[in-house]
Amino acid sequence: MTVVAVLADPPRPGLTPPRLAETSLLSEEEAAELSAAMLRDTLRAVERSGGDLLVNYRPDDLLPDAAVDPDEPSAEALKSIAADALEDPGAARFEVQVGSTFSARAGNTVTHLLDEEGVQSAAVLRGDAPFVLRSTIDSAAMKLRTNDVVLGPSTDGRVYYAGFTAPIDFEGAFSRPEMETLVDRANDANRDVGFLEMQPTVRTGADLATLVSTIRARWQAGRVVPERTAEFVVDYGLTVVADDGSDDGLTLVRE
Repeated sequence: MTVVAVLADPPRPGLTPPRLAETSLLSEEEAAELSAAMLRDTLRAVERSGGDLLVNYRPDDLLPDAAVDPDEPSAEALKSIAADALEDPGAARFEVQVGSTFSARAGNTVTHLLDEEGVQSAAVLRGDAPFVLRSTIDSAAMKLRTNDVVLGPSTDGRVYYAGFTAPIDFEGAFSRPEMETLVDRANDANRDVGFLEMQPTVRTGADLATLVSTIRARWQAGRVVPERTAEFVVDYGLTVVADDGSDDGLTLVRE
């Protein structure tokens, strides 16, 4: 069974990807609300899968000062989101991240799970890939039976999922382009690498346009959509139109 560590910050203005508000029509507060919706969908997908959910969070003293809420510590904010998203919040583990960078925090978490807790496989999952489903996580677990490393590619050279049955050198392992860097580190450690299907992550206005268009298309086709993220799209009347100034561009608008 794979332990799936969702590395999460409390969804607050100042902690969401800065380019999301800068490059879209969302305010920082709306971008934080979207991040919360995507995180709820991610946590629910892990709970429904065959993996064990670990919510891995930065303590308040490692958050930017502007993102610290004296009335709600980071752990409590994330536990509140989990309580709203999960059928059995008590089954989820919550642990503090250790490390000054994302690579260090992800690496410390995976190495601890593999070496100290002796789990068969451990994975890092981003909270901004709302199309990850139970089937995605279970497929990754199957691939980890025959591969040392399994990566889920995303847009802009990112990864949304990184699973391991043995550690690699994690120092700077999630440096951009994440996919290539992680494969290089896996090759250096003589680890076999498998891949999942590509999934979009949402960190820029262009990513958000892709998300909105995909949700609306899946809706029209009667296919599954990420529930909380889709609710956000509807509540804010988000849709996309062709950008007349570009052959292939999309512009995000409110209905």
